[in-house]
Amino acid sequence: MSNLIVVLNVLVVLGMVASAILAVHFEKLLSSVIALCITGVFAAAAFLLLHAPDVAISEAAVGAALTPLIFIVTLKKIRGGDDK
Repeated sequence: MSNLIVVLNVLVVLGMVASAILAVHFEKLLSSVIALCITGVFAAAAFLLLHAPDVAISEAAVGAALTPLIFIVTLKKIRGGDDK
């Protein structure tokens, strides 16, 4: 059981690092925002694996839902619906 938790933690951290790197390297801003949203989902999963469900719920609400929503609305208003 302990090995399973370690493997899950390693996979979540690798996913978080990979999605953060992708968020930096994408050319289009909308793709970067989506990668940032995925990073928030991985962070929420990491908090859940660390037995902090209250922090995981907060991270899922803010990091994976609210922040990308604000970024997407801002991009649509600035660019007039055009992505690049």
